[in-house]
Amino acid sequence: MTAENGARLVADPHNPSGEDSLIARYFKPLATDPGALGLVDDAAVLASSGEDIVVTTDAVVEGVHYLATDPPDTIARKALRVNLSDLAAKGATPAGFVLTLALRSKEDSWLRPFADALGEDVRTFACPLLGGDTVSTPGPQMISITAFGRVPKGRMVGRTGARPGDLVFVTGTIGDAALGLDVLTGGVTADVLKGDRIAQDYLLDRYRVPRPRNALAAAVLAHASAAMDVSDGLAGDLAKLCAASGVSASVEVHRVPLSQAAAAAVSAVGLEKLVSGGDDYEILCAVPEAHCDDFARGADQAGVPVTAIGTVVAGLQAPRWTDAQGREVVLNRLSYSHF
Repeated sequence: MTAENGARLVADPHNPSGEDSLIARYFKPLATDPGALGLVDDAAVLASSGEDIVVTTDAVVEGVHYLATDPPDTIARKALRVNLSDLAAKGATPAGFVLTLALRSKEDSWLRPFADALGEDVRTFACPLLGGDTVSTPGPQMISITAFGRVPKGRMVGRTGARPGDLVFVTGTIGDAALGLDVLTGGVTADVLKGDRIAQDYLLDRYRVPRPRNALAAAVLAHASAAMDVSDGLAGDLAKLCAASGVSASVEVHRVPLSQAAAAAVSAVGLEKLVSGGDDYEILCAVPEAHCDDFARGADQAGVPVTAIGTVVAGLQAPRWTDAQGREVVLNRLSYSHF
């Protein structure tokens, strides 16, 4: 690929272009896996010892997944972590990632904190950079990551294994990211929490910096019959999981775990916004009843909170949501949609 069209994440010490200098300065230090070949080739080698390689990809686009005013370190963390969240839900151990950057400019004031934060997450999650591509763009910036993980052969936890009688679990809390964006854009949540800076900051952080549940991957692998991460909204993603498995579900809305900040705002914004807003990056999974105690024990050991919110049931209808009195709760919007 020519410099006119873009540059691979390949550092050429004998013929340094602007792109080569950018790569060598910011990203070569993150390429610690031997298979990355020090970013001197235009391909990498991902070693396997009989495991299956799980592949996932997600892009984050300025104005869609983050705001132009968001700090570059939080953008870097979000770009990698949304992919790590997918690996966690598959029960996979991170192996590495490739990075594509579409940039308007190469200012050090933006790239340095971006690369430093990405490097910190590379070390925290043991997921090294393997290579990638850089391009210039006159439009919104975009960061695309393809991440690779490892699972024992034939053991990846998909969406298709949920069976009637399984319990539906979700990690963490739901709706915080949607409310964080609402705070940033001056919505109802900003008014409700006007005098509570701690709550606002908590929600902003949950929007900007996902918390992928990779510590729970081993428990998901051992005990879940089906799993996915919650990226587009709990209600919509549960519907997707059920459809893939050929089942339905019954969910009690009062069991959906909320943070203190979300609980303070829910009466004003409505529960529908929380369960359909997206960007939670929690794990949604179905667990056979016989495995529930072991799954909960594994989650406790991993330091990841999990909550049972419902049950998988037979049928092909959309999941049914009910309140504490058993009355049906109608959701007009299930998830975020790009189109």
